[in-house]
Amino acid sequence: MKPSIQNWESLSFASWESLSFTSTLYLRPILDALLEPAPNPLRDELRLGLQEALVNAAKHGNRLDPHKVVSVRHAKADGYYWWIVSDQGDGFEMPASCTCLLPDEPLDYSGISDCGRGLYILHQVFDHVRWSKNGKEVYLAKQLRPVPRIGLVSPAIFFKVIESWWHRWSPRSVRST
Repeated sequence: MKPSIQNWESLSFASWESLSFTSTLYLRPILDALLEPAPNPLRDELRLGLQEALVNAAKHGNRLDPHKVVSVRHAKADGYYWWIVSDQGDGFEMPASCTCLLPDEPLDYSGISDCGRGLYILHQVFDHVRWSKNGKEVYLAKQLRPVPRIGLVSPAIFFKVIESWWHRWSPRSVRST
């Protein structure tokens, strides 16, 4: 069960790490860097999910334009791993017929072709998946273990706050790989 968290100020991040890369499908070094802090039992699952998010950003968002970059901000806090993947494309709009991805709906394999295999994988791997309003960023969260504290921020609330902050972050803090 996902925690119900009321006070978003209580969520503390020691620091966000960032990396960016030109639009390419050669993702092994990027994935290795992103997965380095993850525990071994989660790495294969997270590799699959992050690869889908990065491929979507590079291929569908940036259309593999070598002049455009994919940026990833990531952090670990309060029992979650967090990733924000952004591209410089035109944005993504969730298909209206994509009912297989709703978190409280029974699994419906018939809708996977309408939604896309990558979107289906994202929702299976991560506990929380959300897109920014402009569709150029996907926010991903994976819970490491149940959080024992009360009063933490839910990923849904946190993503709204991060979405408003994301546009204020300086691209100078992004390191290139």
